[in-house]
Amino acid sequence: MRLNFTRNKIAQMNSDKKILIIEDDELMIKILTFILNKEGYQLSVIRDGLSAIEQLHTINPDMVITDLLLPYKSGLEVISFVKSNYENKAIIALSSLGEEEHSVSEAFKLGADDFIAKPFNPNELVLRVKRLLNH
Repeated sequence: MRLNFTRNKIAQMNSDKKILIIEDDELMIKILTFILNKEGYQLSVIRDGLSAIEQLHTINPDMVITDLLLPYKSGLEVISFVKSNYENKAIIALSSLGEEEHSVSEAFKLGADDFIAKPFNPNELVLRVKRLLNH
């Protein structure tokens, strides 16, 4: 019972934090939304980079979690746009282990705050999100 109270209290504290997930893989969207909903975050999901750039002002998230390989505009283009226009937004870049190392280093150069390789440990994701949002 105490654990549920603590978990509910944490979820309430996180409920004012908005996260924009930019991902085109349906399974990854389900995984991310399941994990982050459980923590109480407000989530928006967009499936391509161009729509994310167009809707960023309306959504006004505290954090952006973006895949690097996206339709229409890449995750790198999204990171560049976010950091150029909303420098206080935290950004976590996601990428599959087999993707080019160059893209990961480019993501950091453009302003990504963290990088998580897919597949990832759910607890690691939660810890990194909390660290960046509470920083």
